Amino acid sequence: MLAMPTRTVPAGESWSHEVKWDGMRVIADVHGGSLRLFSRTERDVSVAFPELAGLGAEYADMALDGEVVVLRDGRPSFASLAERFHVTDPRRAARLAEQAPVTLMAFDLLRLYGTALLERTWTDRRATLERLELDGPRWQTPPTFVDGRALHTATREQGLEGVVSKRVASPYLPGRRSSHWLKAPHRTSVSVVIGGWRPEAAGAGRGRLGAVLVGLPGPGGLRFVGRVGAGLAGRAGAALLERLGPLSTEVSPFEERLPALDAAGAAWVCPVLVADVESLGLGAAGRLRQPAFKGLRTDLAPGDLEAATS
Repeated sequence: MLAMPTRTVPAGESWSHEVKWDGMRVIADVHGGSLRLFSRTERDVSVAFPELAGLGAEYADMALDGEVVVLRDGRPSFASLAERFHVTDPRRAARLAEQAPVTLMAFDLLRLYGTALLERTWTDRRATLERLELDGPRWQTPPTFVDGRALHTATREQGLEGVVSKRVASPYLPGRRSSHWLKAPHRTSVSVVIGGWRPEAAGAGRGRLGAVLVGLPGPGGLRFVGRVGAGLAGRAGAALLERLGPLSTEVSPFEERLPALDAAGAAWVCPVLVADVESLGLGAAGRLRQPAFKGLRTDLAPGDLEAATS
């Protein structure tokens, strides 16, 4: 179940409110003493997070919805988490788990002892989740709050991402974006699709990444929303270029012809990589204002964005 964006945090007894975590959404499926983790694209990412394996011993059968985060000084660090998304080597995953262990923030309960809870109200599901007392070394059930607007102010002051408000009478709608859940982030962060890239500077060749050209999926194809260069210096740019190389194509994936200022020296790629970008929002021309690259989202596919923006 996915939240819709809102500019106003709802008030009243019909709503409950939680901290919005800057991490990776997962379904944690516990059965027969083992744990399997699935991303939003239904990819099995269990091997990437070995520090969560102990959750499989907590209960015989349950399915949790939650967010995997890396905490730095009490606040989530998306940059520290990003390199964990695509890990498939157990030995490398174990090393990364020691360097930057994750915590699972469990906020919903979808199944318990073989009984599906999807049609029950959020209030019922949440009460059952809290009775499980999931408070382990690498997992927890964060609290909920009655006053969403006070929480919104507090999370802004603490440098957290924002607030998610949930209608207490709502069922759980798998894979659907619903107005029963509303998200009010402090920072403008958007997921975009990479359709091309440009070298760092004129004459530098194609050996160093200077910027990526990004867009949003729509009915007519990939709509160009700008080029992103901030956040791609050093290792971040080099690592991203390795991912872009095998995706090279001769044809621009964007629905419109890009302005010469943006397209100069561009190399096109198949539009399959999703990235998170922070910005000051969209300008009058539909371009991202002062965008900065945050990281790839291997838990998202371009089709997820099309569903979210349609």
